[in-house]
Order: sequence, then C-alpha cells, then structure tokens
Amino acid sequence: MIEMKNSIKKFEGLKVLVIGDVMIDAYLIGNVERISPEAPVPVVAVNKKDYRLGGAANVALNLVALGAKPILCSVIGDDFDGNELLQLLDKASIQSSGIIRSKERLTTTKTRVMAQNHQMIRIDNEQTEPISEYDTYVLVQRIINDLLPAADVVLFEDYDKGVISSSLIDQIVVAAHKHNIKVVVDPKKRNFINYKGVDLFKPNLKELKEGFKRDADPSDPAEFEAAIIDLMKVMELKNIMVTLSERGVMISDGTSFEYIPAHLRKIADVSGAGDTVISVASLCMALGMANKDIASLSNLAGGLVCEEVGVVPIDINRLITEAEKL
Repeated sequence: MIEMKNSIKKFEGLKVLVIGDVMIDAYLIGNVERISPEAPVPVVAVNKKDYRLGGAANVALNLVALGAKPILCSVIGDDFDGNELLQLLDKASIQSSGIIRSKERLTTTKTRVMAQNHQMIRIDNEQTEPISEYDTYVLVQRIINDLLPAADVVLFEDYDKGVISSSLIDQIVVAAHKHNIKVVVDPKKRNFINYKGVDLFKPNLKELKEGFKRDADPSDPAEFEAAIIDLMKVMELKNIMVTLSERGVMISDGTSFEYIPAHLRKIADVSGAGDTVISVASLCMALGMANKDIASLSNLAGGLVCEEVGVVPIDINRLITEAEKL
C-alpha cells in the first residue's frame, strides 16, 4: 500500500519522549566442561561478555531503527552500571538528556549466564520501589521545562521498576495536552489505572485482565468489547489497542472496534515484540494516522521481529517492503 509506505518514511526525524524504566541486559557467555568441587553446580568458563539496552531503552532502539529521534527520560543509579548504560545510549545515538542519576538508586541490570546456548541462571540487580519525591520532581521539571515542548509524541514505557508514579503521570499528561502533544502508553500492573485521558493505551490481554481486574475473553466479542468500553469510560481513554498474541490486535475509539489478525509467520522468538509494536504505534499517532492503519502497521512490525532470535529492533526496509503488501 503506497499510503502506508509513505507514512513509514514520515517517521524520519520525529521526536519521541520515552519516559520509563531503563535497564541493561547483560550476557555472560561461555562453556561448561566440569562441575564445581564446591557444590553440585556447573562451572561456566566465560569467554564473552555482552551488554545491551533493555526496558524503555530497547523501545528507544526501535525508534532509532525507524528513523525517529527518541529522547530517553528516566532515573538510573550513580553507579558503574549507570556509566555503562550511558555509553550504550551514546553508541546507539539515543539522546540521554532526560536521564537523571540518583545516589539512592541502582541501575537495573539483568545478567544472564549462558552456556551451550542455554540460560543457566539470571541475576537481577535492581530496586523496584518508587523513586523518591525529589527524584520525581527533578525528572518532571526536566521533562516539562526542557524536553516536552519540542516533542512530537510522548511515550510511557512502564516496567513497574519505580520510575513512573501517578503524580508523574498526571503532570506529564496535562503538560503534553497543553502543547497538543499526544500521549501513548505501554502499561504494567502497578500504574495501570492511573493513565487517565491518554490518547492511546496499549495493554496486552494479560495486563488488561490484571490491571482492570476483570475477565475479558476475545473469543466472546460481546463480553470483551463491553469490558473495553467500561475501561475506556473509567480511564477516559481516547483510544485503546490490545495485543492478543496469536489473535493479532484490537483497536477501538470506544465506538468502533477493529480486529487485525496476526500474520502467519515462522515464530522464532516473541521477545521484544511488544516494544516494537508500541514504537510503531507511537509514531503513527504522532502522524495522526487512522486507527485501523495504526493497528495494521504495528501488528505487522511486531510479527516481523518475532521471526528473529533474541531481542532485535525492527528493520525499517523490511517493514516498508511488507507494508506494500497490506
């Protein structure tokens, strides 16, 4: 479809404020050739270390791949891992002017020990309690005063790691709408109901059930759509897009419902697909695209990354090629 191809090309240069929890995905890769004499556990002889951007930073990676200019806004630790994270952002050409460093926090790091292509153990170094009121104040002021006015769209990428709070949400949403900037949300359970009045809310089916505390079964369209309408009224949402795994996606403005089926593909790994979907959706919202087109293009992009092993950003050239077939 020519219109869709042209829309993708308009992603170039769009400025996206990505607000949320950033982290490092670290990999220690090696081989196991013996069992430890100290305990009945394998000894991994590490021969490679790999550090990658995770969480909201992976969303930013997808936005860069799509030609956009993400500005990452978060709070990280004033620690070694924080230094590593900033270096990774710099290498990826992701603007970090919205990153606040706090001596009260750890930089979230998930370390996976890999051997013979299997994950042996994962070690999480993190704090998940809310950031301090002071850090919230500093982050909000940085966003509202310095970064928001030049943005084309605001994207909340919530991983329940403590950066996002109801206070931060309220202030950013009000400020964004004063500037006529649309707000897109990829929610998690803790703040689910706090994203009042946003322009596009994108939970998956599990998050919808847990966050709204109501069963919503897409195999029963009447029940499912009634739950969606109730949620939209309670949260004053303008639009909602629910990802439904193998069923594809549903998008609604509260009146009409559009169901986009999943594309038949050879699935290698679903990791990171949600990050790709929300990245594409946020850029589509910035361009004012129709709901059906937003859902179609986001669904297509999510399917494409599922064909790749591991968490990888979207290939824009392949997206353009596949979009022409829609």
